[in-house]
Amino acid sequence: MADTIAAIATGPVRSAIGILRLSGPESVPAVSACFFPLSGRKLTDYPPGRLVLGTLRDEEGSVLDQCLATYSRAPHSYTGEDTAEIQCHGSPAVLAAGLETLFRRGVRQAGPGEFTRRAFLNGQLDLIQAEAVADLIDAQTTDAARNAAGQLGRVMTRKIQTIADDLVDLLAHFHVVLDYPDEDIDPFREEEIIQTLGRNARALGLLRDSYRRGRQLTEGIPCAIVGRPNAGKSSLLNALLGYDRAIVTNVPGTTRDTVEERCVLGGVLLRLIDTAGLRETEDLVERMGVERSRAALAQAELALVLLDGSQPLTAEDEAILAEAAKCPHRLVLVSKSDLPHVLALPEELEWITISALTGQGLDLLEESIRSRFARQLPRQGEMLTNARQAEAVGRAAEALQAAAEALECGLTPDAVLTDVEGALAALNEVTGKSVTEEVTRRIFQRFCVGK
Repeated sequence: MADTIAAIATGPVRSAIGILRLSGPESVPAVSACFFPLSGRKLTDYPPGRLVLGTLRDEEGSVLDQCLATYSRAPHSYTGEDTAEIQCHGSPAVLAAGLETLFRRGVRQAGPGEFTRRAFLNGQLDLIQAEAVADLIDAQTTDAARNAAGQLGRVMTRKIQTIADDLVDLLAHFHVVLDYPDEDIDPFREEEIIQTLGRNARALGLLRDSYRRGRQLTEGIPCAIVGRPNAGKSSLLNALLGYDRAIVTNVPGTTRDTVEERCVLGGVLLRLIDTAGLRETEDLVERMGVERSRAALAQAELALVLLDGSQPLTAEDEAILAEAAKCPHRLVLVSKSDLPHVLALPEELEWITISALTGQGLDLLEESIRSRFARQLPRQGEMLTNARQAEAVGRAAEALQAAAEALECGLTPDAVLTDVEGALAALNEVTGKSVTEEVTRRIFQRFCVGK
């Protein structure tokens, strides 16, 4: 990492502010060569962290922008290296010209996530924190942002480290007793060891199980919109999204395939899946769509069952209600409330009357989803949100459980060393203390350029 990198750290659209970001040994000289404070002093005459007003000029001396600049010295920076930023007006043309000027000063284009990767390699962030940066950028709900912010603040790291410290103490005791049998050292207390292993195995198991909820925070709760053809499924999808995503006609069977979009409703991120109308059909293409719809319903966490309020209840409606009842959560929606009401439903069935045309009932739908899914969450940062972490934590939990069972079966303490060491190695993968170059490369590929 002897070279210096630069990138536009803001989006490629017109905005109030656009940022050019640099990291590496030549960051400050490169910026000083093209940024000139209005005071007539040099940028380095000001202390690190001070925002300085000046002009950005190209290599010929022409003014590109009047802007602000600042710099930081290693190791007191995000990446742990010398860094600098130029805060321009957010013109893509100005930012591109400024970046090109920096390139001519020997700076190179940063790759995806390279700033955060340098922060990780320089010990400024562990791998949990680094992945939390990407989650924070991608967060689509307040809960997702809070969980990512908690992980960035080392909540998850401290939780993992507490368990790892227990295992290190256990291993150290093992090795001391085995290597120095003649010393006056507390002997193994099998019951205490089993309790330690079991306690940490349970803690890791709960942490692994949090991945399901954490994944819903980042990817959305799978929500299938189901019903007979022409019940208003696509109209509801469009109403919830706020734009026409699905084709809507009066012809039953218009939707032949599943249509998927994300939507935040009641503070909850939903992965809405508009499905083909569920009915028996001889049409090959429509039948394939119906099969996909049933598969989407089977995998959904929430089913929104649409019943046409302007039509009487049919055997197909009853079959759909029964199939949707297998989902963890089901909401029955009576659509087309702007038309004369004909549908009669059993008194024990709860439903919400809606109209995608007028918006009636959508607020009740939103509140119902909020009450079901916006439950009290664990402490911010205590939910796993990616498969890599969950898999490693799961391996650690299984290894500790195996070690405890081995002791309970009468095996000598030294026989469980391999399992305990395996659990510790898995936890070190989570934090990045021991992780391969290929794994880190793949992790940082998901980042945007400039972060």
